[in-house]
Amino acid sequence: MPSTSGKQHRLMALVANNPAAAKRLGIPQSVGKEFMQADKGRKFAEGGQMKESKAMMKKEIGFMKKAGAPKSMVKHEMAEMKGAK
Repeated sequence: MPSTSGKQHRLMALVANNPAAAKRLGIPQSVGKEFMQADKGRKFAEGGQMKESKAMMKKEIGFMKKAGAPKSMVKHEMAEMKGAK
């Protein structure tokens, strides 16, 4: 059974190569080795989309206000910053 994510792949690699970690996590080493065998040749390079920090959004809103962006755009960004859609 191949890993479904990069995070799972790294966990199974740890379990397969570190007996103490396998025991601590309660995952048999044989399971980790099985995952590693199934993952051969696969790449897990893509990550998820990063969330924009509030500080960065504040800077963006400040810049938009200085640049004279339409109020509707600024309002939209402020709502996005608060977590609204």
